[in-house]
Amino acid sequence: MNATLELTRTSRLILSQILPNYTLAQLNKIPTGYSNNLIWNIAHVIVVQQMLVYGLSGLPMKISNEMVEKYKKGSKPEQDATQEEVDDIQSLLLTTIDQTAIDIENDAFKTFKEYPTSTGFTLKNALDAMSFNNFHEGIHLGVIFSIRKFI
Repeated sequence: MNATLELTRTSRLILSQILPNYTLAQLNKIPTGYSNNLIWNIAHVIVVQQMLVYGLSGLPMKISNEMVEKYKKGSKPEQDATQEEVDDIQSLLLTTIDQTAIDIENDAFKTFKEYPTSTGFTLKNALDAMSFNNFHEGIHLGVIFSIRKFI
């Protein structure tokens, strides 16, 4: 699990370095041809990791239900994120992964509800969820790099 978690941490470090380089208006801008923006994509990867790893393991997520509703799969930006939300998202990028590392160390992920992903891959345990999460974050990192060209 160590390499998998380190890959997640690498992805999150890249994302955490992106946030401070854009204004609130830029983070919230949805370019023509896109259905979301930079801040939605960044918050979305946090939410999905929590849902896949904690939710499917029957453990409480380390994020609010409001954040889940706002950034889960199938959602889209309904209103601009505030600076306070951006600051919270910046913090959660790494604190959620730090907590996941602690929970792995403490063997917290004992049960798991199998989940067939939209790609056709079925998650059978927390390790599968973490591995698939890296694939998911890579997709969104690509989208983020693409959006940056248009804001």
